[in-house]
Amino acid sequence: MGTMNERASLPSQGKGLLVRALGFSLALLGVYLLADGGNSAETSTEKEDTMASLSGVKVVMIIAHENFRDEELLETREELLDAGASVAVASSSRTPATGMLGARVTPDKTLQEIRVDDYDAVIFVGGTGAQEYFSNRQALDLARQAYEKGKIVGAICIAPSILARAGILRGKRATCWSGESGTLLANGATYTGRPVERDGRIITANGPSAARQFGRALVEALSAGVTSP
Repeated sequence: MGTMNERASLPSQGKGLLVRALGFSLALLGVYLLADGGNSAETSTEKEDTMASLSGVKVVMIIAHENFRDEELLETREELLDAGASVAVASSSRTPATGMLGARVTPDKTLQEIRVDDYDAVIFVGGTGAQEYFSNRQALDLARQAYEKGKIVGAICIAPSILARAGILRGKRATCWSGESGTLLANGATYTGRPVERDGRIITANGPSAARQFGRALVEALSAGVTSP
């Protein structure tokens, strides 16, 4: 056993150790907060830069009036909006359109009201309902006009078949929902099967799981001001 003096000194030593440990912990917390604050500022700056990147850019997304694929509109549009683009939605009617998963969207305009010159990109959204545009003259003309006028043209899921039928995928790499790959091949495209494919000003994607990646590819192309065929 220690002496009375030794035993009396132990609490004092313990307090000293506790104070030093607390000081060390506070120092670590300060370093963490400083680093995190720096990261937050960097993230905020990066977000502001991204938001400014598509300021003034206009995009029109064309959806089926019934059974468009919800994510392919909503998630792709969100990526474009987050980057600062202005996004209009068009369909065969101005009455509320319904997605395969139940989303309801009121289109801003009909296909007849689209002036290609007003937009930097024309995007066709998939879903089973997109078949209404496979032989729709206005839809096919819009795809051709957009491409011929130097716009970015995008399509996802089964919608790349619209581009194929419009004749703008010949000699191009493209992807789509696998069930429509034959249409792409029959119209001269090179089918890759990738989630997202970009060949010049044409960007295609294979379905809803690729919607955000598709949106980011569109943002990248629009930010770069792609002008090559």
